[in-house]
Amino acid sequence: MEWICHLNEIGQVAADFWASQHNHRVFAFHGEMGAGKTSFIHALCDARGVKDVVGSPSFSLVNEYAIAGEPGTIYHMDLYRIRDEEEASRAGIEDCLYSGSICLVEWPERIPGLLPPETVHVYMDWIDNDSRRIKIADN
Repeated sequence: MEWICHLNEIGQVAADFWASQHNHRVFAFHGEMGAGKTSFIHALCDARGVKDVVGSPSFSLVNEYAIAGEPGTIYHMDLYRIRDEEEASRAGIEDCLYSGSICLVEWPERIPGLLPPETVHVYMDWIDNDSRRIKIADN
């Protein structure tokens, strides 16, 4: 599945994304710096009714958000500053990944061996200042 969208359409793409991925829990977002990973994750959280302030967990590694109107949590991980899988394990990343909660992982390339086998890989590309390509990898 693939979308090419303008940034002002990202909310609709987020709603479409959830509609197509309702059985999955762990999502790995791949893309260069500036591809829009954090912006898309913000839109995904909005689409799920998160009322917390959604921002990049660059320094905390993990932000936890409550989902409005439904039980559960969304974990948003930014692993850019993680050196390796051992450091990620010590930081409790595996606990989040295998918790059964929704996990949205930026920079998953840092922890390939820790990701559950059923992880959905999402690739984001910068097309121009206003447009992005969002592609769910074929399984």
